[in-house]
Amino acid sequence: MALTGSAGPVLSREEVDRELVRLSAEREAVEAALLALQDHPGRRLLDGAALTGRTEERWQVAAQGLGLLWTFFDRYSEALAAARAVRSRRTRPGSPELAELSELLRGRAVTVSGGQLPDAALGLAGPARLVEQISLAELMDRMNTWYATVLEVVNAADAVWSALPARIDLLVAELRRVTSLAGSVGVRAGSHPLGDDLARLDQQLTQLRAEVLADPLALWRPARVPAQRGRESATAVAAAQQAAAGVVDVERFDRAARELDGIRVELEQLLRLRDEADERLHQVADLLRRADATLGEARQARGEVLAKIAATEVPAVPGPAAALRDGVHQAAELRQGGQWHRLAPLLDALEEQAARELQRARQSLTEVTAPLAVRAELRGRLDAYKAMAARLGVAEDPEVMERYEKARWLLWSAPCDLRAAAAAVGRFQQALRPAAPPQDAPRYE
Repeated sequence: MALTGSAGPVLSREEVDRELVRLSAEREAVEAALLALQDHPGRRLLDGAALTGRTEERWQVAAQGLGLLWTFFDRYSEALAAARAVRSRRTRPGSPELAELSELLRGRAVTVSGGQLPDAALGLAGPARLVEQISLAELMDRMNTWYATVLEVVNAADAVWSALPARIDLLVAELRRVTSLAGSVGVRAGSHPLGDDLARLDQQLTQLRAEVLADPLALWRPARVPAQRGRESATAVAAAQQAAAGVVDVERFDRAARELDGIRVELEQLLRLRDEADERLHQVADLLRRADATLGEARQARGEVLAKIAATEVPAVPGPAAALRDGVHQAAELRQGGQWHRLAPLLDALEEQAARELQRARQSLTEVTAPLAVRAELRGRLDAYKAMAARLGVAEDPEVMERYEKARWLLWSAPCDLRAAAAAVGRFQQALRPAAPPQDAPRYE
């Protein structure tokens, strides 16, 4: 839809013919644009939808403008037909015909109802009048203005309806699948936070879909200030004809999709727990069995230490963790009842506590058997010093032999006095000092 200039002086015959050709081509372009707008899928959807909010307000104006466009087009076609009729009277029109043609083509020769154009008339010619006389150029300006307004609303609604409803339906279908998945692991609304989140998402998506269908323009973010009630400048027609004159606001949809993805990840973890629960419970039980066995070994070793080592403090061996075994029993009941969402945190805690329990048992065994380890170390050092005495040729020395026998008797007697034995080993080592630098005697703490 090209824009035309204002009226000028009387046209020549050549100018009249060129103007008729131009206006005829312009009329065909206008007709094609209006037919395309009439068949626009967005326009058909707007006609049949129960609209609310911003979309209802703007479509009321745009629908009025669509009707006016066809009225203007009829006036335009009638004026152009009248000019053609005058031109066809004579092959070479005279001055009266040229003057009449100039008035028809560029003068205010088109009669329109001003009452039908409250805003356009106000914007272009002051207060509205019941009947107006305007030129073809002015009529084209008004058609361009209303066309931009109507097309912008139609394109915006169509963009939103093309972008969101189908995606919302797919997300709702995924939500139904995830909800069913949640039910299979005992996650339901009112009994688990994830179930409440799914119910809230369902409600939000239902509301969003209803809003998209009833008020699509509420989710449209235009690239410029939208045309209002036909007062758009004609220079914006090209922009209005572009399908991407703005963007669809999908933030609420994307936020819901991200939240659903997060819920699905958590549910998949519960599903993995359901598949791995038996093995993990067996591993926890195995850790506890190993801890019990280690504690039993520590208790046995403690009795041995008390019988074989004298004058030392032997730590008591702790008993099994009863609360931990109660937790294992509770976990087995939850697993039997399929309450995976409650089992998940409990099983994580049990695995950590069972590992600590085994570590505690091993530490107890180490602490209990420490005196036996010290005795074994002293025996080893005594044998090493005896071999050194033989290499030095002092093994038969009476003092050396006496100190060796004393240390050996202390280390191999029961109960063994570790402090005395350590001192005896130190004295035996000192007996070798003439041949070798002494080392500090081991001290038992």
